[in-house]
Amino acid sequence: MSFVPPGSGWPDDPAGPDTPVAATPEQVRELAGSSDGLGELTARQSVCRACPRLVEWREEVADVKRRAYAGETYWGRPIAGWGDEKPRVLLVGLAPAAHGGNRTGRVFTGDRSGDWLFASLHRTGLAALPTSTHAGDGQRLIGARVVAAVRCAPPANKPAVEERAACFPWLVRELELVAEPVRVIVALGGYAWQAVWPALREAGYTLPRARPAFGHGAEAEIAYGAEPVRLLGCYHPSQQNTFTGRVTADMLEAIFRRAVELAG
Repeated sequence: MSFVPPGSGWPDDPAGPDTPVAATPEQVRELAGSSDGLGELTARQSVCRACPRLVEWREEVADVKRRAYAGETYWGRPIAGWGDEKPRVLLVGLAPAAHGGNRTGRVFTGDRSGDWLFASLHRTGLAALPTSTHAGDGQRLIGARVVAAVRCAPPANKPAVEERAACFPWLVRELELVAEPVRVIVALGGYAWQAVWPALREAGYTLPRARPAFGHGAEAEIAYGAEPVRLLGCYHPSQQNTFTGRVTADMLEAIFRRAVELAG
């Protein structure tokens, strides 16, 4: 089998053998909308099979593996949101990496982007450890949560438009379930900035009429009910960005220090 069966003992696996599986975009909407809490939602996210191309790709990667990880078992399933269940800071990325989250079962874990991200989160008090290597490694987010707009690793890191649309209800429902405590949302990259905007509107946030342009350090004032919320833009800590110096450790840390400041 080219993926980890739900309930088979993988650390932090939110699902069990009886977790309902969405096989179509319509079923995603139904199962996301009827999830009463984060536990039920993340379980259902983690077994989704609504996008045939993504299912085929994530399981092929898990079967073939990268040579460096040839002896490891790959997760090979969608990556659920994880972290604090009552976060004041929410991080939104685009999608898990084929040999990162798709291998470890945790978004931004086990790849170079995660190395940069968690080091900065740890230095700013949002993560218990400076590294995140695999599920069950002791890493814990403190007042923070990480989600992805698309839950499966896409070929060439580019989900199709219809795949983003199919996954949209998972993000909307997660935004709804954590909305009360969240005071800051950090979009990691331009694609995440674009993806989170309509999801915030659908989840009941009040947004400016025009979406501000994305940039590192960009800020948008939004609200949930009477509570002010700030949306921050952050360049993605991809290898392309970190190798070229477009993103530095100080730049990442500045964003998260700003997030901590705004979150109180």
